[in-house]
Amino acid sequence: MTVLDADDVRRIALSLPETVEKQRWGHPTFDVAGRMFVTVPDDQTSFAVRCPRLEREELIAAEPEKFWVPKHEAGSNWVRARLAALEDADELRDILLDSWQQVAPPGSADVLG
Repeated sequence: MTVLDADDVRRIALSLPETVEKQRWGHPTFDVAGRMFVTVPDDQTSFAVRCPRLEREELIAAEPEKFWVPKHEAGSNWVRARLAALEDADELRDILLDSWQQVAPPGSADVLG
């Protein structure tokens, strides 16, 4: 089994329409229409994506080995995911796409088919 890494996050994020990479807080972040939808924190073993709080609680309860929220992000609409816990690149793409769709301009998803 191949373990996914920060390069996989970058490759998939940049494959989504209108995505641009920016440096914030000393690490890569990815935006669509000027709104961040994913970031890869310092150690690059995980990534953070947008997630409504109610869904976030359900995700963490269902798969605590995969998803978590650092205390300093508890009040946010973000969740972290451990790259090593993901099944494959398809799961990573699904997670990134979901976050992207939360901030992409209306109609942007149409180009995805």
